[in-house]
Amino acid sequence: MDINGKVALITGGKRIGAGVAMALAARGADIALVYNRSRDEAAETAEAVVRAGRRAVVEQADLTDAAGCQSVVGRAAAAYGRLDILVNMASVYVQRPFDELTAEDFDRTLAVDLRAAFVCSHAAAAHMRRAGGGRIVNFSDWLSRSGRPRYTGYLPYYVAKTAVIGLTEALALELAADGILVNAIAPGPILAPPGISDEEFEAVEKGTPLGRWGGPNEIAKVVVALVENDFTTGETIRVDGGRHVR
Repeated sequence: MDINGKVALITGGKRIGAGVAMALAARGADIALVYNRSRDEAAETAEAVVRAGRRAVVEQADLTDAAGCQSVVGRAAAAYGRLDILVNMASVYVQRPFDELTAEDFDRTLAVDLRAAFVCSHAAAAHMRRAGGGRIVNFSDWLSRSGRPRYTGYLPYYVAKTAVIGLTEALALELAADGILVNAIAPGPILAPPGISDEEFEAVEKGTPLGRWGGPNEIAKVVVALVENDFTTGETIRVDGGRHVR
C-alpha cells in the first residue's frame, strides 16, 4: 500500500502512538487519534501532524463500550471521507495481585485490549472495502507471542494479548478477499513504564540481548513496514530486542 493520501485511525494516541502517528504522517497519511482521558497528549500529537503538513482530528471514546468503538470509527471516516488504516493500540496495563483481581478488572482489560480491537476492526472493514482494501495492525505483547507468562500480577493483560494473536489470524482470513491485510506487533521493552526504578530499568537492559530499550521509533518503523507490505497477513512480529531468545 502506498501510504500517501491514505487515512489512518490510531487508538491510543500518546507515547508510542504518537510516534506511529508521526511516522504515518511523514509518508503522507492523514491521521485520526482516539483517546479516552489523555486529550492533551492526543492534541499535542495532532498539532505535530498538522505542522508536518498533514490533517489530523482528535476523537474521544470509551473503548470499553462497543457502541463507542463503532461511533468513533464512523466519525473518523466521516471526517475524511475514507478510512484505509486502523492501528489498534489502546491498552490497559495494570499490575494487580491475583487474590485482589476481580471479574470487573478482568472484563475491563479484555474489553479494551481485545474486544475493542475486534469492534473497531469490524466497523473499519466496511470503509476499507469501499476504498478497495486496507490495513489493520493490532498490538499483542512479546510474552504472548512467546507463549509464556513471565510476570505475576498481569493475568487479564496476558490473556487479552494472547487472544489478540488469534484475533489477528482469524481477521486475516476473514478479510483477505477484501484486500484488507491484518497483522500484529508484539512489543518488548520499548518505553519504560512510569514509576520504574533505576534497578528495574537496568535489569531490563541486561535481560535484552541488544542491551537497551527500543524507543517508539522502532515500533513506528514496523507499523509502516506492515502497512506498506502487500503480501504479509495474519502475522505477529516481535519487536523486543531479542528478549525472546534469552
